[in-house]
This record gives sequence, structure tokens and C-alpha cells, in this order.
Amino acid sequence: MWDNPRLLNLVANSLMATAFVILAFAGTQFVLHSPWFPLRELTVRGDLAHTSRAQLEAATRGRAAGNFFAVDLGVLREGLEQLAWVRRADVRRVWPDRIEVTLEEHVALARWGDAGLVNTFGERFSGRSEAALPVFAGPARTEGEVTRRYQRYAELMLPLGASLERVILTPRYAWQLRLSSGLHIELGRDLANDPAEARLARFVSAYPRTLARIALRHEYVDLRYPNGFALRVPEFERTPGPRIKS
Repeated sequence: MWDNPRLLNLVANSLMATAFVILAFAGTQFVLHSPWFPLRELTVRGDLAHTSRAQLEAATRGRAAGNFFAVDLGVLREGLEQLAWVRRADVRRVWPDRIEVTLEEHVALARWGDAGLVNTFGERFSGRSEAALPVFAGPARTEGEVTRRYQRYAELMLPLGASLERVILTPRYAWQLRLSSGLHIELGRDLANDPAEARLARFVSAYPRTLARIALRHEYVDLRYPNGFALRVPEFERTPGPRIKS
């Protein structure tokens, strides 16, 4: 062995690598546990309307322990993002003794059924709100699609002068809408040659020369027809509603 230079070089290199790893580990442990780098401040930034100081303190308690280098930013971020109204938390170290947190809160767009809210990105979250919000409902994992349709349908119905207050996607993937005027719209399913949005656009276009001319209050419109729609009027509830050609 001692007369084999190649083997001796290999052993020497292995010993040096091992020594380097040990020194690096020891240095890391020293830095992580050293009192020379205390964490003195945790700053929270962001336009917070629903997240209180007490909630922030509870979410960071125990997760901001140790010195400046020892705090696990991933764990701290995870704790903050568990708060109901926090959509995203960005966490970074600011030398020499501060951690800066920037929070983005959810902006509530609608209620999801009887539980939870949906934000403007179509993401469901567990916050609570007393605001007057439209109501969405649909099968699991359809929050994004329902949000997209709401935004499109609300834009289409602006000429009717009533806001969209309910959007339902049924288990059979049929669309049901309700306006603030009380009008219920049975929009139906998307068909290959006749998507639901096209039927709604035709209805809005035909409204001024059809329903707008009816003095009686109308509460239900069925748009699941290729060439027209069916109308229900409360005063005529015992008789079949007239079918109006668009």
C-alpha cells in the first residue's frame, strides 16, 4: 500500500473530504446555535383586512424560534398560510437580525354553497364574511370553472340591468343562474354545437323585444331550446307558460 502512490492519493483525498464534511457540519451547528446572531425582529407587511395581530402571533409562535440562521422559513411560511384569509406568504431573512413576511390575503368573490368562500382566482378557502356576496355551487374541484363562468355570464347580462347573484353547476354539469331581480335562468349543459354561453347571449339579445315587453313579472326562463326559450309567469302558474320565440 505504502509504495502505491495512486492508492495513497485516493486515501488522502478521502480523508480530506471527510475532514471538510466534519468541519462544515461543526461550523453549521455553531452558526445555528450561536448567540452571536440573535433574531430581534419579525416584520409583517401587506394590506391586511381580515387577519389580526393575535392570529399572526399564534401562527408564528414556536416557528420563529432560534437565531437568525436557525429559523426554518418553510415552516414559518406554512404556519402563516394556514390562516383562513392568508392566500400566500413570502418569507425572507434581512441581515443582520430580521425576518420579513409579506402576506397576500384572499379577496372574496362569492360564497361556495353553505361552507367557505371563493376568491377572485377561483380558489376555495375557509374564511367567513358578512358581506353580500353571490353564491356558487358545483361538484368537487370545479371552483375555478364556476368562477370563470360567473365572470363571463355577469358580463353578458349587463344589458339586463340586474346583477348575477347565484351560479350553480349541477352534478350533471348543467348551469343554473339567478339574477338579483329574482329571475331564475335554466341554462342547461354545454353542447358541442350550442354551448351554454351562446344560448345566454341569444337570450340577452332577444330580451328587449320579448320579455322586456311583458308587463307581468316573470320568474323563470328555460333556455334549453335550440330556437327559443320557455317562460314561467307567477300569475299564470296553473297554466303552461308561453313559449316565446327569439
